[in-house]
Amino acid sequence: MTTAPRPTAELSADDARRIALRAQGFLGSPDRRAGVRGVLRHLGQVQLDTISVLARSHELIPYARLGAVGRTTVESAYWTEGHAFEYWSHAACILPIEEWPLFAFRRRAYRDRPHWGHELSQGAYEAVIRQLRDEGPRTATELGGAKNKGDWWDWSDAKIAVERALMYGEVVVTERRGWKRVYDLAERAVPEALLHDDLDDTECLRRLVRQAGEALGVGTRADIADYHRIKGEAFDAVVADSGLVPVTVAGWGKPAWADPAALASEPRGRHRTTLLSPFDSLIWERARTERVFGFTHRLEAYVPKPKRVYGYFAMPVLSGGRLVGRVDPAREGRTLVARQVSLEGPKAVPAVARALREAAEWVGCDAVAVERVDAPELAAELVKSLG
Repeated sequence: MTTAPRPTAELSADDARRIALRAQGFLGSPDRRAGVRGVLRHLGQVQLDTISVLARSHELIPYARLGAVGRTTVESAYWTEGHAFEYWSHAACILPIEEWPLFAFRRRAYRDRPHWGHELSQGAYEAVIRQLRDEGPRTATELGGAKNKGDWWDWSDAKIAVERALMYGEVVVTERRGWKRVYDLAERAVPEALLHDDLDDTECLRRLVRQAGEALGVGTRADIADYHRIKGEAFDAVVADSGLVPVTVAGWGKPAWADPAALASEPRGRHRTTLLSPFDSLIWERARTERVFGFTHRLEAYVPKPKRVYGYFAMPVLSGGRLVGRVDPAREGRTLVARQVSLEGPKAVPAVARALREAAEWVGCDAVAVERVDAPELAAELVKSLG
């Protein structure tokens, strides 16, 4: 692990929290003119996930920052006019097209390592590339079928081939259609000025570390490296030249780095009150969330039901720059149902009610029902606050 140089600033825990909130777009007035595309460029990535309760996570991310932006507007902003592509970053993510060159290091790594997982039939790769060239963008189903007749991972030759081409960078995911990836040739989908692997691995990693540091505002080695899932030793090799500056944060107990622009002015402005996707980059890393907010959160969708504490898709509630509770939501017709509400004390009630009302309106619900509150003595107050 790298030895951090002498810190340039000492931050209180509250300083760091406010810097993180502003960097992530939750403190101060949002740039509504830049809209969804502005959110994507600023964050550098938006994680995708199959779970859809209120909406899919990539819709919840701009909603949390901008408010009730139309869901069709969100999809259009991502997937039209060549502004974005999908690739492997923190996980499967939507990325600004400008970041295509920065992932050359990952494409090279995929090309250089031995074949993995599924075996590929001779000629299948070339056949998929030829079909895309002749017929234009296609889903795996349109390329010959995504699966054989076996289990989920029993991919067809066409699926194996196009996913390998995606990892290598010869193919790009240009949109999701009915949650299916739509593939196209990189030479057609990526602007010519960006369609290159000219940056060496060190430069790719340096720029990604800088981008992650700017998006987080302040973070530890693990925080910043995890943002695009780069290795700790890769972070160590480039952080000194990344433009981030070393700082200490009271109570963190670990070296940290900050975006110098984030240190140049005091974070202030209006706080957002909203439900957060568990895959939101403000909170997706459990250790960082505990360190920054003093709030323990775990996605329980993959936890057996009897072992869940807060619910299948419990969404933290952000208000006043704090995480004040959790809501496990569902939809029944035009009613948003809070299966379980967990409150961090009585003061959280108005904020949770506000977040629920706004979310309900956004997804086209005209009523909110509460099934269970972990503090039963606050249930009546919450229902009253919901109106």
